[in-house]
Amino acid sequence: MDIAATQKAGLMRAAIVTGPGHISVETRPLPEPGPGQVRVKLEGCGVCASNLTPWAGPDWMTFPTEAGGLGHEGWGIVDAIGADVTGIQIGERVAALSYHAYATHDIAEASMVASLPKELDGKPFPGEPLGCAMNIFGRSNIERGHTVAIIGIGFLGALLTRLAAAAGARVIAISRRPYSLEVAREMGAAETIPMDDHWRIIERVKALTGGKFCDCVIEAVGKQWPLDLAGELTKERGRLIIAGYHQDGPRQINMQLWNWRGLDVINAHEREPAVYIKGIRDAIEAVRQGRIDPQPLYTHIYPLERLDDALNTTRDRPDGFLKALVQYS
Repeated sequence: MDIAATQKAGLMRAAIVTGPGHISVETRPLPEPGPGQVRVKLEGCGVCASNLTPWAGPDWMTFPTEAGGLGHEGWGIVDAIGADVTGIQIGERVAALSYHAYATHDIAEASMVASLPKELDGKPFPGEPLGCAMNIFGRSNIERGHTVAIIGIGFLGALLTRLAAAAGARVIAISRRPYSLEVAREMGAAETIPMDDHWRIIERVKALTGGKFCDCVIEAVGKQWPLDLAGELTKERGRLIIAGYHQDGPRQINMQLWNWRGLDVINAHEREPAVYIKGIRDAIEAVRQGRIDPQPLYTHIYPLERLDDALNTTRDRPDGFLKALVQYS
């Protein structure tokens, strides 16, 4: 049964993670929006690296997941509206901040959807990570003439490279894969450095900056070594921006170095829903204006039935990979 027939029967398709590394795609009743909510017929959902820890099956994880669970980067068409919702129309195309988006339909708070303009018709728009990039960039206070190191050129690092370069900063991109460094150059990086040897990288950045190091360093990997490296590359009174997702255990920091250099350290992960949705709206406008073009960064696209492959590819990061999408129509 295709999506249209499934919906006509009052049903939807949803992925359920049944155990570490395993999914099933099941048919479930269509959810109905409550007061202040909308239902979105999803066109697709981005695959987030934050899914990888639960996908691996840590001790704290409970299986099976809720239908559509883990998916939070969806976009699609509003097809039902609950009571007390104003300013949103059935048929409106939106990016949604919802939390069961590995499914053909999901419920979102009306305040957590952002309208997509006609210029973006037919284009995927995983709003949450695009909004994250805009919010992190805003927290970084990057200005023309700054030297900025970005450690980790995945989807987020590539977008931040583009935003920083467009702001007039000199971007030094540091990443493990040659493909990622190629992407960074395309996004406007002035210098690229393979992430292979800790001290060699430090000496290279020191030479590129006349011994001063960087005005701003963005750590976008989420591992211990890049966090260590980020502190070493930040100049005295510089800004260290933590954009990596550090949720797999404690971290240690070199507080002696951070204190001696007087670093401003910003944890750029937002938790306020209003800030999240503002970032998504800022991203919509940035894409509409051509300030960023995420389209070439969507390198791998899968149907819902192959969500497991999408997650495994996101984990393994083969050559040529940057961002996976799961698309439903």
